[in-house]
Amino acid sequence: MFKRTFLSLAFACFVASALLAADTAFVGEWRLDTSKSKMIDEMKVARVGANKYAFDFGGGNPETIVLDGTDQSGIYGTTLAVSSEGPDAWKVVRKREGRVLLTAHWKLSQDGKTLKDNYTEFAENGSPSTVDYVYARTAGTSGFAGAWDNVNETVNSAYVLQVKAYEGDGLTFIDASKRETKNLRFDGKDYPRVAMHEATGATSSIRRVDERTLEITDKIKGKVMTTEEIRLSSDLKTLTMTVHIDGRSKPNVLVFERQ
Repeated sequence: MFKRTFLSLAFACFVASALLAADTAFVGEWRLDTSKSKMIDEMKVARVGANKYAFDFGGGNPETIVLDGTDQSGIYGTTLAVSSEGPDAWKVVRKREGRVLLTAHWKLSQDGKTLKDNYTEFAENGSPSTVDYVYARTAGTSGFAGAWDNVNETVNSAYVLQVKAYEGDGLTFIDASKRETKNLRFDGKDYPRVAMHEATGATSSIRRVDERTLEITDKIKGKVMTTEEIRLSSDLKTLTMTVHIDGRSKPNVLVFERQ
């Protein structure tokens, strides 16, 4: 009996050490390789009444907005305002507690099959970051109402992801671009995400898939919003994050190189 108990304890210690070593391989600073990464964006716009539209930017949470340029209740404690700047041009503004988070200027092509989006996000200090997106119509026939997929999938902005050991049986993920921190343990539990403008009830959990693959599940008030598969290359120099967003058919693929 004693021998069996000793061997069981030894095996348990061996497994724990192996798992810790595998987790440590993820620790480091990772810089996004924009040439290898792809961001897929899908959105839907539905007309639901006179001058009223439902906007679904992913996640299956449409926001119904009157097209009059006023700030109206949006998702996760934000407001959304949409105004017409002409027969084929709209302006979209999202705010939180009065602070502008983003603006987007939409422009339809003459044949109505393409939508150009001049999109700008604003950091907490007010500094802007602008990306020009191009969407192709996948549903609908005219106007902005319909389904749209972006066709310029390359990522234009780089950022650094930091991964640190956390409390002996976990990892910390720090995304400086979002000022977001995830402190996660491998115990199957949901842990609150920490960010400057995080939605209420935002949590994350982590699990090991194998020695070089992790899976993070992000939720808001218990609803799964994204699932991230994080995989290390065999030489441990490249980290590939495949992000599946609820309500979207294609994942985003972010490729990071160890610094």
